[in-house]
Amino acid sequence: MPNCTIWNLIRVAVLSAVFSAGYLCGSVTPQNAEAQLGEIGSDVMKRASESGGTVGTVAKLGGAITDMEKHLSAMQKNLDTLKSVRSALGGGVKK
Repeated sequence: MPNCTIWNLIRVAVLSAVFSAGYLCGSVTPQNAEAQLGEIGSDVMKRASESGGTVGTVAKLGGAITDMEKHLSAMQKNLDTLKSVRSALGGGVKK
């Protein structure tokens, strides 16, 4: 084999080994993407909602949806409590 072909084969083998090692290391410990904005996120959303235009409108919509979700969760919790009290008192569910 010519000398140039041997070096090309070695180059391809090294690149394949580096790619394989990187792929293996990346797949062994997957990282979960989580949005942990906390106070920073609420501050950014507040500033975005105060700005005008499309971004402000979308930020207001996002805030409204988040508030509605909180209220619905609380209402569902209260409804579950009422159902458990009703069943404890022996009241049947009317259809």
